[in-house]
Amino acid sequence: MTKAELVTQVAKETGMNKKNSGEAVKAIFAAIEGALAKGDKVQLVGFGTFEVRKRAAREGRNPQDPKKVIKIPAKKVPVFRPGKALKDRVAKAK
Repeated sequence: MTKAELVTQVAKETGMNKKNSGEAVKAIFAAIEGALAKGDKVQLVGFGTFEVRKRAAREGRNPQDPKKVIKIPAKKVPVFRPGKALKDRVAKAK
């Protein structure tokens, strides 16, 4: 599902027009991004949790020259953990 399809589905489910539902979807994504940027966790009961995890520095290999070792710096990455209700719904889907 694309963002445009999501906006259409939200408009259909809520009875809002596409412009307003598009703004609502954009606002939700912005709120999640803002919380993650501050290092906060976003927990949506029944759906899942968005959070930021630290990925440790490590050594890797250059794919073009496998003998050459490169250093990959530590960084923060966004992670999504689905909730039990979402896992159960997906498992039952055909």
